[in-house]
Amino acid sequence: MASIIELENIQKSYYLGKQELKVLKGISLEVFKNEYVALMGPSGSGKSTLMNILGCLDSPTAGRYVLNGADVSKMEDDDLADVRNKEIGFVFQQFNLLPRLTAAENVALPLIYNGTSKKIRTELALEMLNRVGLADRSHHKPNELSGGQNQRVAIARALVNNPSIILADEPTGNLDSKTSMEIMSIFDKIQRDGNTVILVTHEEDIAENAHRIIRLRDGVIESDHLNEKKIATAR
Repeated sequence: MASIIELENIQKSYYLGKQELKVLKGISLEVFKNEYVALMGPSGSGKSTLMNILGCLDSPTAGRYVLNGADVSKMEDDDLADVRNKEIGFVFQQFNLLPRLTAAENVALPLIYNGTSKKIRTELALEMLNRVGLADRSHHKPNELSGGQNQRVAIARALVNNPSIILADEPTGNLDSKTSMEIMSIFDKIQRDGNTVILVTHEEDIAENAHRIIRLRDGVIESDHLNEKKIATAR
């Protein structure tokens, strides 16, 4: 199986004056194409910092990060932004939708940055909304949609660039349990359709949806195991 992410001894430190705060202390990790991975850990474990590095929102202090064949660990900010737009679809807890835009316009936003024509942007946005079961809500604005529907819009936006990875940060954090399960079933379908999904969560029942669970503690990987129960039901 081809790897899509290779992390080699990734370290990240922050400095408070002369004091060094080590957040990641040597993370080595491989994620394969079409994997469904949950990244877990208590507050302060380093999982948010690792997610920012995986998402090319931040660079490591030391170590090597190869994403889809490209070494991104030494890239400048402009190049990182380009990689982010092409390779990574983000889904956040807060949805991060623009309130004045319709669902379709929100989904189409990433395509504006890469120069896609308006006609194709609209077609792709509607196709992605259909994929998450929201085609009939394309003209609705965020305040006219439920929390679950807004998260579906956010997922459609993450998919619209056909990224290598979907990176979801606490995607059910603002949703009730029934809606959370509906959203997780969409991630199941996304993975079955061929996408790589990395889910950052502190909730055990949400992590159980993934095929592989990686736990961080104090800036290192505490455990990394396959979720045999989920893999068996997915077959």
